[in-house]
Amino acid sequence: MHKVVVEKPYVFVPPYKGKFWPTVLRGVARRRLKRKFGVVQVDCRGLEHLAASRKAGHGILLAPNHCRPSDPFVIGEMARQANILPHTMASSHLFANGRVQTWLLRRGGVFSVYREGMDRQAIGAAMEILESADRPLVIFPEGVITRTNDRLNALMDGTAFIARGAAKKRAQASPAGQVVIHPVALKYFFRGDIEAAVGPALDDIERRLSWRPQRGLSLAQRIAKLGAALLALKEVEHLGEPQQGTVAERIDRLINHLLVPLEQEWTGGKTDPTVVGRVKKLRTAVLPDMIEGKVSPEERDRRWRQLSDMYLAQQLSCYPPDYLASAPTPERMLETVERFEEDLTDECRIYRPMTVSVQVGEAIPVSPTRDRSAAEDPAMSALDKQLHDMIAGMK
Repeated sequence: MHKVVVEKPYVFVPPYKGKFWPTVLRGVARRRLKRKFGVVQVDCRGLEHLAASRKAGHGILLAPNHCRPSDPFVIGEMARQANILPHTMASSHLFANGRVQTWLLRRGGVFSVYREGMDRQAIGAAMEILESADRPLVIFPEGVITRTNDRLNALMDGTAFIARGAAKKRAQASPAGQVVIHPVALKYFFRGDIEAAVGPALDDIERRLSWRPQRGLSLAQRIAKLGAALLALKEVEHLGEPQQGTVAERIDRLINHLLVPLEQEWTGGKTDPTVVGRVKKLRTAVLPDMIEGKVSPEERDRRWRQLSDMYLAQQLSCYPPDYLASAPTPERMLETVERFEEDLTDECRIYRPMTVSVQVGEAIPVSPTRDRSAAEDPAMSALDKQLHDMIAGMK
């Protein structure tokens, strides 16, 4: 399980307002893209939309999809090409890896948000950034890294909540101003030999299962066979035996087996439309007493097991059941192997060369008020549609 949950009191890391260090560090980030993530080229389109909003003096919120760990560095390169210095809201666990990393993140324009509770300081800082309109704000509205390069997960409503709060303040200012959301679509392309690239990883995973390497199968068949085996292993662990039904039904059944008992214990059975939202509610309920040291060692171990089950459910939800159906692209096969690696070892190899296309969408004006009679938030609906359309059209 990745260390996305930290068992210690949260301390807010505020935005760094200076511009010298962000300017210096974005050059470092550009080199890190190639060295750490294998990304050799970043092609940006639609920067004129961003330039128009800057010229108009709008508070700008950039909302990218979040398909790979390299996304923040890609946004940094886009910002370099657009000559902007954005602030980025990022999960607090990233600041728990020592003072050096915290210093670098903050000087690079990143500030923290506590995802396991209502972080009023982070929300206030985000609104202040948009209200001042001095620098853009970056929020990844999916909330998690999906490893689905051409799919978009459900977007979290917190993005619109922050944008609307800032829009209210800008509307009341003299002179009045506006807040806009710019969707930013990221899509990666693998430019190497996909079979040669992922073959060693598949060999290792198959040997980990005590199999002989399945090199006689096509690459898509080999990955699908491994996926079926890994799902069956989790079903045996948690349900006692492999299950019947489609892959979608089996994943949904396992997720509910993991989460429903926890929701009955911790949230009175209250749930959420998305798995990410369900897990967030549960973590919010489970963690406070652990952080305050109010639980026994036995109870602490029990809750960590529960947190591990929540993490598994969230990871399962990021496997689209039909992702390898009908001639999957090299990128889909690569992402699936990467997810296998991460779920088994918490680490992933570097696959190169990668290129990434970045498309900045047209500005979405944010109303200071929301029509409560509307079934969906208009700003989030527009954001979702633009991101879907841009991702689908990028080749």
